Amino acid sequence: MMITPEEIFDTGIPFEKKALEVFEFQRNNNPVYQRFCQALGIGEIHSASEIPLLPIQAFKEIEVLTASENSKSKTQNLEFQSSGTSGMSRSRHLVPDPEVYRQSIIRGMKHFYELDDYVIWAYTPGYIENPNSSLIWMLNALIERETSGLSRFLDLDQPIDHKELDKVQKSEKKLMLFGAAFGLLDMLEKGETKLPKDSVILETGGMKTHRREITKAALHEKLASGFGLPKSQVHSEYGMAELLSQAYSREGEWFECVPWMKVSIRNPKNPMEEVEYGEEGLIGVMDLANLYSCSFILTGDKGLQRDDGKFQVLGRWNPENLRGCNFLIDQD
Repeated sequence: MMITPEEIFDTGIPFEKKALEVFEFQRNNNPVYQRFCQALGIGEIHSASEIPLLPIQAFKEIEVLTASENSKSKTQNLEFQSSGTSGMSRSRHLVPDPEVYRQSIIRGMKHFYELDDYVIWAYTPGYIENPNSSLIWMLNALIERETSGLSRFLDLDQPIDHKELDKVQKSEKKLMLFGAAFGLLDMLEKGETKLPKDSVILETGGMKTHRREITKAALHEKLASGFGLPKSQVHSEYGMAELLSQAYSREGEWFECVPWMKVSIRNPKNPMEEVEYGEEGLIGVMDLANLYSCSFILTGDKGLQRDDGKFQVLGRWNPENLRGCNFLIDQD
């Protein structure tokens, strides 16, 4: 029997065991990944570290779909597309079972936050125009499950309404403000707004623009100062259209994965090889929630990792292929 979504999210099952089961399922049922493994001469494997990572470019060139009962009717597939400028080749991620994504979002957020305690506000210029944005779908899922009626997308190009802030405070809930990094800076230019002291800002990366370059540390300092919060309450989210799971940073620039996701740093000259801790390389992701596409992806992003598994995103490895997310903020 194939592994189920519920087993994917079961933290009582070791990641290694789940990864090996997902690998066999996808090698046998995903034509793209199967051909990739055959081209590499991959035989029987015994550990997750032996699993080959499909280059993320594949999502721009072909449908990466694992055949199953959930994926037989393509008319029911969600389709996420990466953002980009006009004429840019975009990744396409088909999602036969949206509930898997919803569960990954909610369970992932609950792993790091007391999610039921928060009102969710979202400010997403540069994403809201993309009808196939996985980030917008994620935020809608968070807003729809919140019960106070105060969660919403904020109006673009408008300062925060102080009356709405008062309503949040009177609700006795805390505020979580999601925002595209440069969009939040633009908001501050319209007038600094002090958020309630127990608020959290969760910046989701860049805005597909070359207007400005700023380090992650400087960005968080500006956001903390402008919104009247300690820097420790400015967090980051790392995700992309090709994934159904996210990593979160609650301590500066170091990201931590949800339990069904694992990151490793790979040698760009030999992606089957992991580099030493602290050494720069390509970010590889195992996202087991990608059960019906491909869970094993070699991104185009540069990063490094420390021995507790947390990692940093240092920018794009190949700046010719611009994609949006947290790597749009250049690092020193």
